[in-house]
Amino acid sequence: MKTKLNHTKLQLITLGCSKNLVDSEHLLKQLQVNNFSVAHNTNDPADVVIINTCGFIADAKEESIDTILQYIDAKKKGLIKAVYVMGCLSQRYKKELQEEMKEVDGYYGVNDIPKIVEDLGARYRKELIGERFQTTPKHYAYLKISEGCDRSCSFCAIPLIRGKHQSKTMEAIIHEARLLVDNGVKEIILIAQDLTYYGLDIYHERKLAELLELLAAIPGLQWIRLHYAYPTDFPVEILEVINKHDNICNYIDIPLQHFSAPILKAMRRWNSPQQIESLIQNIREKIPGVVIRTTFIVGFPNESIEDFEKLIEFVKKTKFDRLGVFTYSEEEDTRASRLEETVDEQTKTERMELLMSVQEQISNDINQLKVGKSLKTLIDREEGDFFVGRTEYDSPEVDNEVLIQKNDTDIRIGEFYDVKIISAGPFDLMGIIEAKN
Repeated sequence: MKTKLNHTKLQLITLGCSKNLVDSEHLLKQLQVNNFSVAHNTNDPADVVIINTCGFIADAKEESIDTILQYIDAKKKGLIKAVYVMGCLSQRYKKELQEEMKEVDGYYGVNDIPKIVEDLGARYRKELIGERFQTTPKHYAYLKISEGCDRSCSFCAIPLIRGKHQSKTMEAIIHEARLLVDNGVKEIILIAQDLTYYGLDIYHERKLAELLELLAAIPGLQWIRLHYAYPTDFPVEILEVINKHDNICNYIDIPLQHFSAPILKAMRRWNSPQQIESLIQNIREKIPGVVIRTTFIVGFPNESIEDFEKLIEFVKKTKFDRLGVFTYSEEEDTRASRLEETVDEQTKTERMELLMSVQEQISNDINQLKVGKSLKTLIDREEGDFFVGRTEYDSPEVDNEVLIQKNDTDIRIGEFYDVKIISAGPFDLMGIIEAKN
C-alpha cells in the first residue's frame, strides 16, 4: 500500500556486511532524488526509519531484531511515524516477523528496492542505476559485482537468502566505478559472495581478470582491492593482472574456513589441504609482497582436537598477514544444521582465542619488519590526537591502521602520503609523514 511520505526526514539503519551497505546507498539515492531528507546510521531525528537487516548468523539476527524493537518502541512513543524493515532477515523470515512484530509498516526482501521506493510514495528511477548516496568516506567505496552464490557450503545460508549467483554486466560495473571516481573515490573495494565465480553465468567463462583490466584503466582510480575470492577453481589468470597494474592492491581476501580434510569435506569446501597450500604458494610466487587475508571457522560439528591442531599448525606455517576467526553458528535449513553439535560453546571460544593469539604473534612479527620503511598511506579520518590511515595491504575496518601523531603538518583526509613507520604492534603501525605523493 503506497503512502505519500516524501518531503520528510528519513533515517536508514544498515546492519551487517558491506554488501548490505551498497544496497542501502542505492536506496538512499533513489529516495534523495524524490525529495526525501535522508540520513544514514545517525541519531538525527526522523519521520521514517528503514532498517536494512542482517540474517547471516545468530548474533547478527539478534542485533537486527533488537534494532527493530527499538524503533517499534520509538513509533509507539510518537518519536517516529513509520518503521520499515528490509534485507536478509526480512527476506528469510518475513512471515514470522509479520506475525511477531505487526507494528512494522512494511517488510521487504533483498531485491525489493523498487517496491520500497514506490510504497513510500516515490518514483523508482531506472536511469539512476549505478548512482548512490555514498555513506563511506568520500575517498573509498565498495562495489558489488554480483549477487547470490552457487556454492553449496554446508554451514552457509546465503544462497537461501540471496539466491543463485548473478553477475552484473561489465558495462554496468564500469559505469558505476566511473561514477564513483567522478565523485572523488580513489579506492574501490570489489565485493561479492564469490568474486572468482564472476562471469560464469552471463559470459559462460570466468571474467574477473578482464574486469580488473578494465577497472585498472579508469583514470583517477588509484586502488582496487579484492574481497571474498573463493579458493575452489581460483582463476589464476588474475594473479598476472594484479602484478601488472600498480593500482590493483597486492591484497587478496580468500576465506579458507579450515584446513583439516575431514572438516573441509563436512563443510562442502572442495579444496584438499594440499590444494590450499599449493594455491597460497602460487599466489605468493606470482605476486611478490602480496598480503593474503583469510577467515576460519572453529568448533564446526565433529571438529576434533586433532582437526583443530592441524589448523593451528597450518596457520603457524603459512603466516597469513591478516586472519579472522569465527565460532561455528548453526544456521537452520543448511546441511550442517542436520549434524549433531559436538563442540560446546566454551570450547569454541577457547579455540577461537587460541587461534587468534597465534595470529597476534604472527602479525606482530610481520609488522616489526615494517619499522623504518616508508609506505604509501591513504588517510581515512581523524581520531583523538591522531590521523588514521591505511596502506594498500589493509582494508577498512578489518585490518591494520597507520596512526600518525597530529602536528603542524598539513594532512588532509582522503589524500595519499609517504609515511615512515617508526614503531609497530600486532595490529597497528605508528608513522610520521615524509612527503605527499
